[in-house]
Amino acid sequence: MNAVRTLLEDHNHIVQEIEGGNDHGEDLHVLLTRDGRRTGHVLAIQVKSGRKYKRAKGYSIPIEDHYEDWKNSKIPVVGIVYDLEMRKLYWVNLTAALENAKGVVKRVSIPQASLLNSGAIPDFISAIESYIDSTGMRLREFTLEEAFAAVSRALDGLDPNNVPNPLFEGWAELLFRHEHRAKRVARFILQTCPLFLLASLLVYEWPYQVRYVKNYTDLSPVLTVGSLYIFISWMTLTIFFELRAGRRPEETGNWLIAVCGLYLWIPVMDDEGRGSEWMGEALVVSSVLISHFGLLTLLTFYIKREVARKKRRST
Repeated sequence: MNAVRTLLEDHNHIVQEIEGGNDHGEDLHVLLTRDGRRTGHVLAIQVKSGRKYKRAKGYSIPIEDHYEDWKNSKIPVVGIVYDLEMRKLYWVNLTAALENAKGVVKRVSIPQASLLNSGAIPDFISAIESYIDSTGMRLREFTLEEAFAAVSRALDGLDPNNVPNPLFEGWAELLFRHEHRAKRVARFILQTCPLFLLASLLVYEWPYQVRYVKNYTDLSPVLTVGSLYIFISWMTLTIFFELRAGRRPEETGNWLIAVCGLYLWIPVMDDEGRGSEWMGEALVVSSVLISHFGLLTLLTFYIKREVARKKRRST
């Protein structure tokens, strides 16, 4: 057990020894971790050592009176044999082996290829986590005490707090299998939602903007509104990519809010052209000037910043 504990703790996993574990068929409880955080993957370990567990082509663990306990366990029970002469560990998933066995089973074999050492730990952890996720055994407790308490309850029967909801279990299993990819997709959706919302607003606004230009000036509605939309789009994309780079473009954000607040709501409120003639014309003309000079300023500022950044990287 010391060899198993040392190996797992050297890889930052949390190990708890079970008092009187041999009576119940488990010697250790293990909480798996990743980057210093508990993942919710928990297993029990039965440790054996001695010549009687060695076979011609590997090792084996006797089932004795633990068949029902190991097969029906709500967390995986792993068997590990320690070869005293070679000072090596070999492992098998006892719960999975008994589930897949046909007929009466008295021993579970462990091939010599199932070596457990520092180099094999990543594959061991991956195999256990995949088995736990595929069978819905993952625990949800967050504190160490709650997690170990849940393990003890799970060995006697499924913890009511962890009974799966069949309506959502399939979705949860899919998310757990692709957790990192799902987080990336969720982050991308959160980043792009404002873009889609603004694009939808501009599409909705288009006929109001065109009518407003026609009501108060002789300028081309398409070119006038188009220049405003291009300026707004450039500011939005600039903010999007600056945020992805980890920078907060507050000035550009303030300009975007000001431009949208000034030029997007008035055409909707004054759809029939009943406002002041000179104010309507002034608003349209100013939108053209701000769109052209604003876009030129935006491009000049950020291109100069990228040139300066490139120079710093090259030196």
